[in-house]
Amino acid sequence: VSVLFSSMNALTLSPALCGLLLKSPKPYRGPLGWFFSLFNKIFDRSTKTYMGFTHVFARKIFMGLVFIVAIAVGTGMIGKILPGGFMPAEDMGYLFVNVQLPDAASLQRSDAVTKKIEKIIKKYPEVEFITTATGFSMLSGSMSSNSGFLFLSLKDWDQRDKTVADLVGELNRDFFFNVNEAQVFAFGPPAIPGLGSGSGFSMMLQDKRGNTPAYLGEQAAKFIVAAQKRSEIGAIYTTFRPSVPQKFIEVDRDKALKAGISLNDMYTTIGAFLGGAYVNDFNRFGRLYKAYIQAEPEYREDEKKIGLFFIKNGEGKSVPLSAFVTVREVYGADYTNRFNLLRATELSGGPAKGYTSDQALTALEEVAADVLPDDMTYSWSNMSYQEKKAAGSGSTVFVFSLLFVFLILAAQYESWSLPFSILLGTPFAIFGAFLAVLVARRYDLAYENNIFAQISLVMLIGMAAKNAILIVEYANEKFQEGLSLYDSALEAARLRFRPILMTAFSFILGILPLVIATGAGAQARKVMGMSLLGGMALATLLGVFFYPMLFIFIGKIGRYEKKREQKKEA
Repeated sequence: VSVLFSSMNALTLSPALCGLLLKSPKPYRGPLGWFFSLFNKIFDRSTKTYMGFTHVFARKIFMGLVFIVAIAVGTGMIGKILPGGFMPAEDMGYLFVNVQLPDAASLQRSDAVTKKIEKIIKKYPEVEFITTATGFSMLSGSMSSNSGFLFLSLKDWDQRDKTVADLVGELNRDFFFNVNEAQVFAFGPPAIPGLGSGSGFSMMLQDKRGNTPAYLGEQAAKFIVAAQKRSEIGAIYTTFRPSVPQKFIEVDRDKALKAGISLNDMYTTIGAFLGGAYVNDFNRFGRLYKAYIQAEPEYREDEKKIGLFFIKNGEGKSVPLSAFVTVREVYGADYTNRFNLLRATELSGGPAKGYTSDQALTALEEVAADVLPDDMTYSWSNMSYQEKKAAGSGSTVFVFSLLFVFLILAAQYESWSLPFSILLGTPFAIFGAFLAVLVARRYDLAYENNIFAQISLVMLIGMAAKNAILIVEYANEKFQEGLSLYDSALEAARLRFRPILMTAFSFILGILPLVIATGAGAQARKVMGMSLLGGMALATLLGVFFYPMLFIFIGKIGRYEKKREQKKEA
């Protein structure tokens, strides 16, 4: 849309404004006139120096082509060295804390631990609000007495110096040393809200043969142990517990039926006393309340108290439940998940410091190939699924962008060869973008070859081509007027040197806010800004010297001068 409006403005409003604003120049006086005069003198000297180098480059075509090939090879090498990624973890102004106590821990015990965690969090002035949900885990999406979840809302970005990543590191360090009652860890939200419960990777281990939950838990534990040995993996965990202590109530149905007791009444009684049952609603003080029945906690402490529960038989006499049920201890999972119709458990975590999500996913795939038996498989979920699905699409988009630009230029110049003198300078921009991101990564590990860096590469095709067009189009006009390839290229370089620098500097100054961005979405803007800055700077620095040489080279290959002479003779 922005390009459409810009094109309409360039074709309609800009010519009209030029007619109103462009007048015969008058010499400036005072400090402003002195500054303009000094600037023009310096720029004229720079233009003369530039033309001196351009004369040399225009005559050294073979050396220039070798240099372009070297830049292209260097671009490929840096592209392999530069770690890939998908979406950067952003500071969205909030983070999460997950709490998991030992299996079968009571809700009261979990509540005491979450209150202790709240006291630790309150020491951080960056945290504005704390919301606690005891008995719930957003990672597993299940309710269990031994879990808890905290939602931390942070102050506005301009009111704090620490980012979400900084707070996550400091909070996890405090939890490790100060909370021994539970496994507690803080983590940020997913880069795309709605895709998963947190940042990092999400992998689903699946049981293809339908084995027991205990077997799935055993394989998950083996996989986690093997993955923790990889340097690319910073953390990996699962909330699945296949051996939680439980009480199994076995009903002697034959005995109950002989005593004239309805099995349905017996199941309802057990569920109501031990688990609770909904009765009805009632209005009080202008509000609607729900009524439940349940035995008091002291009557649910152990299985011996079940003898205090009674049920009526067919004769209307009360009979203790303990006469018809047997309670025994068993071990099993609180819940199981299904993924692609297979019993599965989710493995979550994040890459180690200095590694990207792409490297972490590759490491997990290698671990799966080594550790998982034939009856187990895996699938990617949430953000990891999107990352794997989008893998390799960046290069496809880049190739198609080059193809479309080539076809448009070929149609514009009515030539299949002339667009090559414009597009052969594209490696300068790509090399500069990769180099800038690689250098920036030495100071901030958030810089990687992610989707935003790849978007900037597509933008750089157009910006680099725009600089080349300023020279090639003018050189082509001069050539059509009768100048030689060499003279037309040099004349175009001299006359278009200033417009090229003006275009480049205006673009670079325009993207500086991206490079120094802060707040929400800053990581994406910084990666894109750094890629554009490096790509445009190097494309301009090298392009002004190589575009005239490329025009001469393509002209000689295409025999432009010979064709022009043949056209005159005809």
